[in-house]
Amino acid sequence: MNRILWFLLTSLTVFASAADRPNVLFIVADDLNCALGPYGDEAAITPNLDRLAARGLVFERAYCQQAVCNPSRSSFLTGLRPDTVGVDDLRKGFREVAPGGATLVTLPEHFKNHGYFCQNIGKMFHNMGETQDRRSWSIDEVLHKGTHADDTVYKNTPPHLRKDQPEFKAPVTEALDVPDTAYRDGQIANLAAAMLREHAESDQPFFLAVGFWRPHLPFVAPKKYWDLYDPDKIPLPAAPYPPESAPEIAMHESKEIRGYGNTPKDRDFTTDEIRDLRHGYYASISFMDAQIGEILDALEEGGHAEDTIVCFTSDHGFHIGEHSLWGKTTNFELDARVPLIIADPSALSAHGKTTKALAELVDLYPTLSTLAGIDGDLPKNLEGVSLAPVVIDPAATVQAAAFTQHQQPFYGPVSNWKAWGYSARTDRWRYTEWRSIEDGSALAVELYNHEKDPDETINVAAEHPDVVAEHSALLADQFGL
Repeated sequence: MNRILWFLLTSLTVFASAADRPNVLFIVADDLNCALGPYGDEAAITPNLDRLAARGLVFERAYCQQAVCNPSRSSFLTGLRPDTVGVDDLRKGFREVAPGGATLVTLPEHFKNHGYFCQNIGKMFHNMGETQDRRSWSIDEVLHKGTHADDTVYKNTPPHLRKDQPEFKAPVTEALDVPDTAYRDGQIANLAAAMLREHAESDQPFFLAVGFWRPHLPFVAPKKYWDLYDPDKIPLPAAPYPPESAPEIAMHESKEIRGYGNTPKDRDFTTDEIRDLRHGYYASISFMDAQIGEILDALEEGGHAEDTIVCFTSDHGFHIGEHSLWGKTTNFELDARVPLIIADPSALSAHGKTTKALAELVDLYPTLSTLAGIDGDLPKNLEGVSLAPVVIDPAATVQAAAFTQHQQPFYGPVSNWKAWGYSARTDRWRYTEWRSIEDGSALAVELYNHEKDPDETINVAAEHPDVVAEHSALLADQFGL
């Protein structure tokens, strides 16, 4: 029976057997700004993301729950919001801090419990400390640990061979004439492609999670991807200054990028430096895009293109000079918003379409489970909603708001944290409320009118007290403020 018809008749309860269920290819980028590729920035060269978008549904307004790696990944891989899963920094492991963490069933673990072969290649759970989760997978994870700085040719060259280069964590950019496999993402794509070809004869459905390390800092990619772009035509940030009337607590000092070599520590970047860094970000994305192409080719060659749901997203967004910011860790749209493509071969009416339906990464757990027909026994504590109705009908909506949260200043010891920012994105507005960590008091509010000001250049909270009150009530209800 056609799976769309089955969805309409039975809400995708359960497939007859594991062999009848679709496979899932779950691809996660790291620090990918949603404005790139098929999402609006024509300068980015991403033919394979465009190719995937043509066979699936692009969610124009999808949002992470916290704009930094470990909290975001711990959230969407457990289906729980950051406050529930208890992960708010780069080191905590959800098994240790979440209530009942030892018995939580993760997204891939749920598929494994339903007869799927589950494999992780690359960065899926966070790469630091003991934040991985072996029990989620059928076999050991690979290429999932390490630092981003170590994923450079510089760091893998013996010190005495580094010609005239100073000792530092890693260069902020690298554009060498090396093969794709000089970096982890090239190796990840090779392994994922091999798995897809080798699985061609198996009757067991698979859940293959592929976690790319790019375009996370440092901005490194083989030279051929840099050469795709004319350096003189790299666009400068559209909104390079802090939003008018934005509170100071909403901003940060871009410490992440300044920790790499060849970046100034005590002054603003020059126009040439900004253009070069943005060039590196674009090159990193095109490099990752080529690896996605290799995986999609293997999916087709393995004979699984028509029975595999492909989901592509990123753990959060990223600033590349907008608002004077570099990096993530804010509640602004560019950090909160993520790319999301869901390509279900059976949802023909959605192929090549876009939707403005609000979505959250925490929705992925129930969504993929529903589309795969294994939603009959979902964990009762999941906090997302299934986007399957939107995948079937892109005009549908399933929620009125998407929520993101972040503390400031993030980097450094916890004792440095001064406030939590809680943010609600609705159809027209982004509203953020900053509250003191010490006593919970309200410190500042932000309101941006996305109908008139999609770049969030002016905080208009003072002009719309009724909108502020309405959205403050949404946050109070969601976060218990």
